[in-house]
Amino acid sequence: MPDSDPRFFNRELSWLEFNQRVLDEARDASIPLLERLKFLAITASNLDEFFMVRVGGLQTLSEGGSQTIDPSGMTPEEQLVAISQRVRRFVDDQYACFLTEIEPQLSKAGIQRLRVNELSDSQDRYVQQVCMEEVFATLAPLTVTQHEGQLPLLSNRSMNVCVRLQRPLESNLDEFETRYAIIPFGRTSMRFVSLPVTTGYGFLLLEEVIEHCIHQFFPMEKVVECAAFRITRNADMAIREDQASDLLVQMQQLLTERRKSDCVRLELSESASPELTEFLRVSLDVVDRDIYRIPGPLELSAFMQLTEMGTGAENRFESWPAKNSPLVDPPEDMFAAISKRDIVLYHPYESFDPVVRFIEQAAIDPDVIAIKQTLYRTSRNSPIVAALARAAQNSKHVTVIVELKARFDEARNIEGARALELAGVQVFYGVKGLKTHAKTCIVVRREPQGIQRYVHFGTGNYNEQTARLYSDVSLLTCDESLGHDAVSFFNAVTGYSQPLAFRLIAAAPFGLRERLVEMIEAEIQFKKQRQRAEITAKLNSLVDPELIELLYKASQAGVKVRLNVRGICCLRPGVPGLSENIEVISIVDRYLEHARVLYFNHGGDQRVFISSADWMPRNLDRRVELLAPIEDTASRDRLIAILNSYFKDRAKGRILQPDGSFKVAGKRSSNKLRAQEWLYQETCRMVELAEHSKNTVFEPYQAPGLE
Repeated sequence: MPDSDPRFFNRELSWLEFNQRVLDEARDASIPLLERLKFLAITASNLDEFFMVRVGGLQTLSEGGSQTIDPSGMTPEEQLVAISQRVRRFVDDQYACFLTEIEPQLSKAGIQRLRVNELSDSQDRYVQQVCMEEVFATLAPLTVTQHEGQLPLLSNRSMNVCVRLQRPLESNLDEFETRYAIIPFGRTSMRFVSLPVTTGYGFLLLEEVIEHCIHQFFPMEKVVECAAFRITRNADMAIREDQASDLLVQMQQLLTERRKSDCVRLELSESASPELTEFLRVSLDVVDRDIYRIPGPLELSAFMQLTEMGTGAENRFESWPAKNSPLVDPPEDMFAAISKRDIVLYHPYESFDPVVRFIEQAAIDPDVIAIKQTLYRTSRNSPIVAALARAAQNSKHVTVIVELKARFDEARNIEGARALELAGVQVFYGVKGLKTHAKTCIVVRREPQGIQRYVHFGTGNYNEQTARLYSDVSLLTCDESLGHDAVSFFNAVTGYSQPLAFRLIAAAPFGLRERLVEMIEAEIQFKKQRQRAEITAKLNSLVDPELIELLYKASQAGVKVRLNVRGICCLRPGVPGLSENIEVISIVDRYLEHARVLYFNHGGDQRVFISSADWMPRNLDRRVELLAPIEDTASRDRLIAILNSYFKDRAKGRILQPDGSFKVAGKRSSNKLRAQEWLYQETCRMVELAEHSKNTVFEPYQAPGLE
């Protein structure tokens, strides 16, 4: 590899390539129309968070004069320049997709964005009425004089209209004074103004309605122009936990600070004049690099609302309802089911309901003594939170670790924590200086043979809503060693203490990194001893330099390394002499790939683990994470087959190239394996087989061409 090529891809540019792969789904004409629109809206939402967190953090470093070099060899300022260039190409692709592909198809499907100049007389009268009765009554213009240059506090990610006005000077009626006003949309639900149409659904964008009726806001002045704009604020702020006497109060203050943090991106209608653009640039204190002129509707994420429209079934994915695992009969007592054998569930192909029922049954079971659980992200009106509160009300000892620092879910977690405390739950707010990202629930039950511990380990959140959309693994077990480890882990977190030696699991920040290093180095030694050696890892992100260097070392030793990385991958695969034995595949499909599953051949003594942690420094060093082994042979074999399926995907698989680009995994074929579709079909087949044979054991998944 030439010396000029870094050993690592830049993290931020790698993430942008992931978002491009999501956009590629929106551009895929073989995907149903409303699903394409969903993917497009997701790319916009993803980009918002990227600017708030990653770009915001880099801007803070750059403004502070940091010259720190990242593993790819770039300073913060160099990264910002590269990001700006890449994002502009991405935005061009977004709007080419929307304006030339998706929007015309929406119109054909009966979802039509109208233009003001296309309105009939009756529609125009309707718009004027809506503007007077709703828009004018709801929204309020805020005046800003140019010499003051001080905008009112505008909400992060909210839409606004900037109005440039002129009025004659009192001293000389032939001269005009220019002034500006801002009309913020706030949290209004009127982003799309419905119009009466003969068929389907017709709408105008709120900014176009405002411009059409702007005289109602400024009846005595000349309106020179109106332009929609949107700002993104820096959300990469941290609390000083060493100075926080009350973490709950500190988090509430942090949420307030986010509302008025610096602007890191200005999105502006491309129709805006140079004068209006300069006014906003100065007023928001942004540089040209942070201004993005948009050739279509701003805030594409808002178009997610349109995906709920009742158009034909051909515009949506075929329904794949989650199946009930044959290992858990729906009416069966969960403790009885877990007592029979370890239960591994692969969501969303298999229902998340057993996990919810596990906690709900524990809440009312008279033999349950205690429940201990971590909560990172939950749904609104969460049945799991309700069950925990009910358990406390039923005089069970309930201890919950609520992570208040779950980014952008802080407010919901604060609300949930307060409700739990009022119900009598003992609530802990994580570990000082660390983010508790581990997913586990422990139920302690008194049984005739003594105290029994039932444990759930997961790769995803305790959120029954996202469990329908994310691929994740659940392990339900009453294994004595895993129960011992889970309790030791939980008590160490709540007691702020060093955990006792674990028997089977590993936890970050003490031990998980070391376990991964140990397992990778073991594969290297097995290979050197001419024994079987292979590493397969399914992750969301691969960033950690130490582990990447170890994988390079494994490749150089001849170990076959297969990586299924959904998002960021800083490892450069396929480089002769460095990583020629490493394959990286990424899959973006209808479900978000979220599970972390690890496989080590270990000289033929195969080891499989599930984990809450990605291979990133933050996960391994600054978070509380868990890694749990899959000890049950049938469950282990099933997860190995699932891992293999992703590397056989010739429909959605994209192979990372040494130059950082992605290549379609397979040639065009009508018989291409699509991993997610195959996993659903195999789940259906195995459930049906179990029903007919009364067999409650999953056979390993099999398919033509799978290893």
